Amino acid sequence: MRIMAFDYGTKRIGVAVTDPLQIIATGLDTVHPLQIIDFLKRYMQTEQVERFVVGEPKQMDNTPSQSAMHVKGFVNLLKKTFPAIPVEMMDERFTSKMASATIAQSGMGKKARQNKELVDNISAVILLQSWMDRKIY
Repeated sequence: MRIMAFDYGTKRIGVAVTDPLQIIATGLDTVHPLQIIDFLKRYMQTEQVERFVVGEPKQMDNTPSQSAMHVKGFVNLLKKTFPAIPVEMMDERFTSKMASATIAQSGMGKKARQNKELVDNISAVILLQSWMDRKIY
């Protein structure tokens, strides 16, 4: 079964997923928030998802950021729509910066670093990989 992670934004949600053995995190897609539930229902017709990991937006002092209330609404929607799938929160500070750095190190140009969909997608992968790394140790 797969683990799925979300980098939630009010304009886009980066979605990443593990392979069935939960070894590798891969970017799946970037989806508009109004389309995410339909996207997930379609995906789960062919794939089994064991757990959702949602990026928890925090300020540097560990307090919730401005987007925390939107994320909370998204988490409630996930729980209501998919009650059998547990939802876990994971600190997402620095994931966007790490995603931009990853894109830069990959040799992609400035245009790729400014592609917000790509950044959101890679942020979700970093979030999921961090969650998996934490689970292993």
